[in-house]
Amino acid sequence: MIKLLTISQQELGRRVKFVNPEVSNNYINKGQSLLNLASHTFNWEWLLAAGSFTLPGQMDFVYQPVNSKFFDRFSYLCRTRFGAYGIERGSVAREIVKRKAIVRNIAIVGDQYPGWGQDNRYAATFLHQPTVFFSGPNQLAQLTQYPVLYYAMRKVKRGYYETKIIELALPPYEKNKTDVVKSYIRELEKVIDNDPAGWLWSHNRWKTRHLENQSTGKKTTEVSD
Repeated sequence: MIKLLTISQQELGRRVKFVNPEVSNNYINKGQSLLNLASHTFNWEWLLAAGSFTLPGQMDFVYQPVNSKFFDRFSYLCRTRFGAYGIERGSVAREIVKRKAIVRNIAIVGDQYPGWGQDNRYAATFLHQPTVFFSGPNQLAQLTQYPVLYYAMRKVKRGYYETKIIELALPPYEKNKTDVVKSYIRELEKVIDNDPAGWLWSHNRWKTRHLENQSTGKKTTEVSD
């Protein structure tokens, strides 16, 4: 992220390649907005920044503000330097309606830990153990009826990355269906299996067992896959 303060667009474009950008381009060039899911694999901050100028259409990204005002401002400046537009997580639905006329890529890092009491959660088996995910990608897909793509990043060598774009799901989406998150988990596991060191293990996805404690009263969608 610090390097994003000074790296040039040309240099970043050399270091982050999209191997099949036509998957996204074919939709955007026809005026179809997209939901783009990524994960904490390899250099996800560079992925967002490079996608802002490599892929057609406006790049919007969903983020969670942090308590430190300095770091919150710093990270926002880095992420928006090449034209991306930030949407606070609490304002997603409102911003989607407000900006619906704009052809855009809505970017979400979908493997964060849903630790807030008000978060709706999706329970699954992930890396051979019970895990909860945000159910937000399912909800956004149903709200927007946009195609959903996953950006599978891999490290080529130190400081150089490639990203393959994978179609996860296509509309129409039925209410209460969970196909988007199911497909996302499956593709994320493939990326981790191919290169385990590239995933951000330190964010500790299993630090609390919401599967065992539902005292918040918030909905968890239970599955057995």
